[in-house]
Amino acid sequence: MNVRMEQLTNAMDSQGWDLLLITDPKHVYYLTGFASDPHERFLGLLLIRGEEPLLIVPALDGDAAAAASSVNNIVTHQDTDNPYELLSKQIQGSIGTMALEKDQLTVSRYEQLQHFLPARAFQDAGPVLREMRVRKSKDEITKMKRAAVLVEEVLTQGLKQVKIGMREIELVAELEYLMKRLGADGPSFDTMVLTGTNTALPHGVPGLRQIEQGDLLMFDLGVYAGGYASDITRTFAVGHIGTEQETIYNTVLAANEAAIRAVKPGVTYGSIDLAAREVIEEAGYGPAFLHRLGHGLGMDVHEYPSVHGLNEDMLQPGAVFTIEPGIYVPGVGGVRIEDDVHVTDSGVEVLTSFPKQLTVIG
Repeated sequence: MNVRMEQLTNAMDSQGWDLLLITDPKHVYYLTGFASDPHERFLGLLLIRGEEPLLIVPALDGDAAAAASSVNNIVTHQDTDNPYELLSKQIQGSIGTMALEKDQLTVSRYEQLQHFLPARAFQDAGPVLREMRVRKSKDEITKMKRAAVLVEEVLTQGLKQVKIGMREIELVAELEYLMKRLGADGPSFDTMVLTGTNTALPHGVPGLRQIEQGDLLMFDLGVYAGGYASDITRTFAVGHIGTEQETIYNTVLAANEAAIRAVKPGVTYGSIDLAAREVIEEAGYGPAFLHRLGHGLGMDVHEYPSVHGLNEDMLQPGAVFTIEPGIYVPGVGGVRIEDDVHVTDSGVEVLTSFPKQLTVIG
């Protein structure tokens, strides 16, 4: 049994769980080493106190699971089988407390579990798994560093494709082609390229708007590498930009750097958000910073923690999250500068290294 599985079985003892069912494919990978997208089919890791773990997978993934998983006890199911009925046959006697990932469970799956695996009580395993995942191992950090290097090479080569008159969506296509060509597993989220006044939309959708002289040009992109995500945002000037646009850029850069300086173990996530927000507020753009400072990063591009001003949780060594302050002014444009940071024993390691000083392209 690997270290993570031991941690989880110890948590089962301390929490008083008799049975734990993991159904999130990313958690199955995290705990067993077997990565799979089962689509609508059932994939589950079953832990029963005092017994060997059981992995139940679609029959078409049986060989792959046997080759990759640290779990030896593997049960496969055909498309015509009811996997919940198969699960019930693995359990002897009644079930006391059963733990589940409540955020991952649909109502229909919950009803199936209630019918075939009736427990006296159901509890949420989410908080235990969250605490395990927040402290990244050296191997996880290595994978995230590779994801950061890859996405920065994509951005470097993508900038060479920028031309006046090019549409946002054309540039997205170029970037996502580069991701695969350079060795990434794929994008970690829908790549965003916005130009001109569209940059004032924090979650704008790339479309047919063309790049013009005097535009701000925003790239928000990330890749998966080895199952782990990167996420970076940089904003550029296309030729000469106006005084207010330049002021906005310099303010966001100062906020980004202030937040990074504030990162160390034992401070709150809220204090990191406030370090950036104070810079933006002092410059008179407080209402234009429309979102939290950042989010956790790992196997998911958005995971715990949420880095906002009211989060009183303390930073722990091993945590990785984004720092991405932004200012968005309708009719003028927007700037966001995003880095991925790793909390070390004594401070911070910035995983992204793409230059942040205002750069003119085109």
